[in-house]
Amino acid sequence: MEIRENLRYSEDHEWVLIEDDMALVGITDYAQSELGDLVFVNLPEEGDEVVVGEAFADVESVKAVSDVLSPVNGTVAEINEDLLDAPEHINSDPYEAWFVKVQDFDGEKDLMSAAEYQAYIDGLS
Repeated sequence: MEIRENLRYSEDHEWVLIEDDMALVGITDYAQSELGDLVFVNLPEEGDEVVVGEAFADVESVKAVSDVLSPVNGTVAEINEDLLDAPEHINSDPYEAWFVKVQDFDGEKDLMSAAEYQAYIDGLS
């Protein structure tokens, strides 16, 4: 399982990459492996507000439908429309398959580093 050093992580298994004034958000390698093969993703609209700990998207796997919770507060600036046609990219490359770009964000300081996230998921097993 891959955990990238340049990302921040939530306890709900979302990752955040800060690029200039945007926060890219996706789900972790751990999350996609637990969910199984993803067959559908439902994303928010541009301009929607996201709030830490609240669902902003959902993914459907062969097992179940799962909410994706926001790791930051802010406004959706862009969605990754490629995922709507090819949700399997989340399984094949979860750290390139971002869900949304969030602007005017905050809350990222409460997220875990890669080492903290590794320790967190080690404690789950």
